[in-house]
Amino acid sequence: MYLQCQLLGLHEQIKKEHGNNLVPAFPPKKIFTLTPNDVEQRREQLEKYMQAVRQDPMLGASEMFNSFLRKAQQETQQIPTEEVPLEIYLSNGQKVEVNILTSDQTEDVLEAVASKLDLPDELVGYFSLFLVREGVDGGLTFVRKLQEFELPYVSVTSLRSSEFHIILRKSYWDTAYDSDVMDNRVGLNLLYAQTVSDIDRGWILVNKDQHRQLKSLQEKGSKKEFIRLGQTLKYFGYIKFDPCVTDFPEKGCHVIVSAGNNELNFQVKLPNEQMKEGSFKVTRMRCWRVTSSVPVVNGSSSPTPGPCSSAKCEVKLELAFEYLMSKDRLQWVTITSPQAIMMSICLQSMVDELMVKKSGGSIKKMLRKRHSGPLHRSESQQAVKSPPLLDSPDPNRDQIVKLSTKLSSVSLRGISASNSANDISGNDFHGNYAFEGIGDDDL
Repeated sequence: MYLQCQLLGLHEQIKKEHGNNLVPAFPPKKIFTLTPNDVEQRREQLEKYMQAVRQDPMLGASEMFNSFLRKAQQETQQIPTEEVPLEIYLSNGQKVEVNILTSDQTEDVLEAVASKLDLPDELVGYFSLFLVREGVDGGLTFVRKLQEFELPYVSVTSLRSSEFHIILRKSYWDTAYDSDVMDNRVGLNLLYAQTVSDIDRGWILVNKDQHRQLKSLQEKGSKKEFIRLGQTLKYFGYIKFDPCVTDFPEKGCHVIVSAGNNELNFQVKLPNEQMKEGSFKVTRMRCWRVTSSVPVVNGSSSPTPGPCSSAKCEVKLELAFEYLMSKDRLQWVTITSPQAIMMSICLQSMVDELMVKKSGGSIKKMLRKRHSGPLHRSESQQAVKSPPLLDSPDPNRDQIVKLSTKLSSVSLRGISASNSANDISGNDFHGNYAFEGIGDDDL
């Protein structure tokens, strides 16, 4: 109820500043006692309202809106603004402790880590902070990339579990940018540690001969050569997700999804136990969406492991994308996974990187200047976009959710008229494919 009142207050402030015509309508309240279904419907309405505000370029980028998001995080968790230590993990397991404010956003923390490591300002934009969960076997589950509106300290401490921590990892996909990072001693060490870690975890495939070569380079301390060899290996630079379920090529298939090289790679186990592998290029996804389902539980159901910490809810997340299977045939492909949001963020960052490269720009991040030192932020903080709020499940799969700006969906039609090469092998998934979007030849 308190949060609803805050949202209504935000709505009135935005309406006063930007006018009625620009601001979406606020969901009306019911005067009668709400049933559990009413509460869930109300939650969905408020989420859609927040999503509508974010989608508007002016409203979503306003300091008023982003200040509300920052304050909401602290107030929801009842965490006051104070100086605290925060541990950030590197890929090799090493910890870097930085002193920050609980109200510091992701960019503030990232800059503090870079300063502690002596990473040059011009390379900070090549790295990001990720929230991960470490299993008992040492395996990492990537929960999400921390968005710039987030307060990292609040995000990790609110989970109240030592399994969760924040890790520093490169944020780009194109291996051509590795050269920029490797020219710096600290950047080289970070990239080397990530490559070694990904190989050790089995994320990068290595045969016996390659393993012998890598071991030799490691013993010689030849880090650049180690990374160069790593770049030639399958799945270098990919993020591997936990096993989940897909409806492609048929419903109920178990799949391991990896994101990298501007694609989602599927390793699918069919109902007949046969294994198939194929890839879906982001340049041939017309759009995608993330949906959530939070059913009301009468107390007899138990929640599934995942982002939902409430004992009374069970969150089901799906990533669905519309893919050009052939010249004239589009098909929806759905992945059911607690990591659906992270998958969506990966797709969006791939598209952003492709668009920057196509325009001849640079991925280097424009860092805002600090005026009052590392622990005293200016009152006017940089306005940023947050990740998508989740749509409620839509039973009508034919409806296409198109979102502009940096949200969970993107339409790529009309950007160019070139065709890309086939990305799903005919030996695995059937079909010949062409895409009228960003073609491989354009890149």
